[in-house]
Amino acid sequence: MDKHSPIIALIGNPNSGKTALFNALTGLNHKVSNYPGVTVERKIGKAKINGVVVNILDLPGTYSLIPESQDEAIVVAEVNQWMKMVKQPICIISVVDSTNLNRNLYLTSQLLDLGIPVLVALNMTDLARKKSLNIDAGQLQKKLGCTGVVPIAARLEEGIDDLMNVIKTILDKKHPSENHHMIPLPEPIRDALQPISNWFEKQKHFHSRMAQAQALRAVSSNNNRQFKEDGLLILIETARRTVDNLGFPHSTLEATVRYHWLDQIVPPTIINIKTNTRSERIDNILTHPVFGPFIFVGLLAFIFQSVFTWATIPMNWINNGISVFGDGVSRMIPAGVVRDLTIEGIIGGAGAILVFLPQILILIFFLALLEDSGYMARLAFMLDKAMTMVGLHGRSVLPLMIGYACAIPGIMSTRTINSWRERLVTILVTPLMSCSARLPVYALMIGAFVPEKQVWGFFGLKGLTMILMYFLGTITALVLSFFFSRWIKAEHSRSFIMEMPPYRLPMMKSILRQVYTRGKVFVTDAGKIIMAISIGLWFLASFPRNEMDNRTNSEISSSYASKIGHLIEPVIQPLGFDWKIGIGLVTSFAAREVMVSTLATIYNVEGKDDKIVSLAEALKNDVDPVTGKHIYTPLVALSLMVFYVYAAQCMATFAVVRRETNSWKWPLIMIIYMTGLAYFASLIVYQGGLWLGFA
Repeated sequence: MDKHSPIIALIGNPNSGKTALFNALTGLNHKVSNYPGVTVERKIGKAKINGVVVNILDLPGTYSLIPESQDEAIVVAEVNQWMKMVKQPICIISVVDSTNLNRNLYLTSQLLDLGIPVLVALNMTDLARKKSLNIDAGQLQKKLGCTGVVPIAARLEEGIDDLMNVIKTILDKKHPSENHHMIPLPEPIRDALQPISNWFEKQKHFHSRMAQAQALRAVSSNNNRQFKEDGLLILIETARRTVDNLGFPHSTLEATVRYHWLDQIVPPTIINIKTNTRSERIDNILTHPVFGPFIFVGLLAFIFQSVFTWATIPMNWINNGISVFGDGVSRMIPAGVVRDLTIEGIIGGAGAILVFLPQILILIFFLALLEDSGYMARLAFMLDKAMTMVGLHGRSVLPLMIGYACAIPGIMSTRTINSWRERLVTILVTPLMSCSARLPVYALMIGAFVPEKQVWGFFGLKGLTMILMYFLGTITALVLSFFFSRWIKAEHSRSFIMEMPPYRLPMMKSILRQVYTRGKVFVTDAGKIIMAISIGLWFLASFPRNEMDNRTNSEISSSYASKIGHLIEPVIQPLGFDWKIGIGLVTSFAAREVMVSTLATIYNVEGKDDKIVSLAEALKNDVDPVTGKHIYTPLVALSLMVFYVYAAQCMATFAVVRRETNSWKWPLIMIIYMTGLAYFASLIVYQGGLWLGFA
């Protein structure tokens, strides 16, 4: 953020469209979704308005300035800084849902007390029009006493120019002066709060309106930790007793006062309410207590089956393209170390992982559809009781579903869970959801060792195997949640409240943008790691070279990589793994998908010519020179896939867990339990398979 540029802050309720407006103002492409709580941390972007560069600050959604979860605490911490005149914005854009104006303006009323110019963005006016809601922006501005009220539809980028014009007047210091009157309080209530208001005016130098608002919040808040200053808590407790005696429960005092004021500003609008809306008719089917869970499981099965079957053709195109490219480069570069490094290490190793990009993109596409349609929010509601039984929370659904794409954003999205225990349990089990980094390992083993067969006349055996891997991780996550929730000390119970967004037809522009962004991250961010490891591994697998420099098996077996692998082999041999997989297990701690590029590099170095080898064929044809038996079998493939369902190979995930829990204790526990679970599950699969006669 440019420290010298003015700041404009976007604040609003969850799912009010803040990030869509942020993208419209800045031209950025941050993720938006039809699900409350997608934004969980502050985001900064730049916009040029009337020749002035401004910083646009997008904050997580919150219903009020009394935080109930970590993402809401981020907003309150930011507002507290403003109250101290630190990094104060020149303007707050209060983003409100036009279809639910009364509830959304509660937060706006709190923002008005700060004394900072507040511009109300009436978002989703397209939906308001469909519901025949007519809002007089001018009258609303006058009654609220704010800088302006501008109707917009951020998703459609309607009204953005009007909003920018009002911002220009603020930058030019030409905005109309706000009505700084305080929210009216009954005289006995005002008298009870006055000592606290006086304290804030004297000790914190707040102006009268902000002092009264803070006094109101202090009396209503259940969190006394932030008010333990110089006898302030004594004043608060005295005011609470007085308020309770007057017949106003102190815990709901602020809500009672503000909603009473808003009811006078926003009178009830007469709407022709349909008793059976389209969303309700869809919910009667999709969230049915009996059929709903089966529909959900069926959807997941369809998605995972599609991930394997639909990606076959583009995967073949990419695979053939890499082979052709490798052959072309081989003819251009003279024989020697440089050509070997380029073909075997860079193209053969790093290029092998690109083959699985179509599967990752298909998975991201379906998950984005579920979020943007509004179905994901219904899942949270529908599965709340089941989640509670295993120690999770209804809001755990989104992190777990995001975990199918990547555990890192899934873990970060747990900030919306207001119970620390349930949030921590969700963090601990989210990495068990089979993320897109595991897809290349599954696809490689399934493609090489699972035959093409139809099961029940509908599922292909390859696709069904993929589904089983995903469900194995999911079921294990739920079982472990049950035990973790009983091990971790419980706090007082929390209620589950979530606003159900309406079903919406997903915007393909937004969906494809998410797919493109995730694909780009995979190719660039993960690609850098894979490239670096592939080059390093090539050197380990290629040296020391003998004087004749013959490309033979005996040469790679005497390489540094082979020596490291054989050192590991006794530990992993009971799982059916050889030294080559052992090297892959070590390198994939950086990123799970590195396992594939590791094996590709080793087999390309081992090859006797300069052509890019087919990794699947190389695995199927690899034979033990002593026994003459195939090293890799369907049983070994199954053992390896089960290992990767549970394995802890992702250091970036554990770094995020350290940040989210503010402790090394939990990532270490996660590494230990996941590694142990992976080892023993793989051991049971392989040794049990041998005992049953599956060699």
